[in-house]
Amino acid sequence: MARHDELKYRTVTSFQRRIGNPLLSRLPTQTLLETVGRNSGQPRRTPVGGRRVGDEFWLVSEYGEQSQYVRNIKAHPQVRVRIKGRWHAGTAHLMPQDDARARLKSLPRLNSLAVRALGAGLLTVRVDLTD
Repeated sequence: MARHDELKYRTVTSFQRRIGNPLLSRLPTQTLLETVGRNSGQPRRTPVGGRRVGDEFWLVSEYGEQSQYVRNIKAHPQVRVRIKGRWHAGTAHLMPQDDARARLKSLPRLNSLAVRALGAGLLTVRVDLTD
C-alpha cells in the first residue's frame, strides 16, 4: 500500500472505529454486517452500505482484504446482515474477480461515493442469504 493510501487508511479507520461505527450502529435503519471475530470468537458488527438483490446481499469493502470484517469473513464466512431492521443469516463470499467500481454504481449512492473517495483496494463481497 502506498504511503498516501496507508495514511488515509489509518485516518479513516480510526474515525470509523471511534466515532462513525458506534453512532451508525445505533440507528435502527442502518444496515449492519455481523461477523465472528477471527481471534475473539465474539460477534463484530459493522455498518455497511449495500443492496439486497433477491437472496443475495452485495457490498464493497473500501479497504479490501485489509478490512477487519473481510479478515473475519476469511476465517469464518457465516455472517448475519441486518437489512431494514431484520436480521438475515448468510454465507459471505469475497469476489476479487468482480469489478468493484462498477458494482458501486448499483449500490446506494451516498455510501458508494464515500467508498470511492476514501477507499483503496476495493473488494466486492456477496452474501448468500439463507433466510
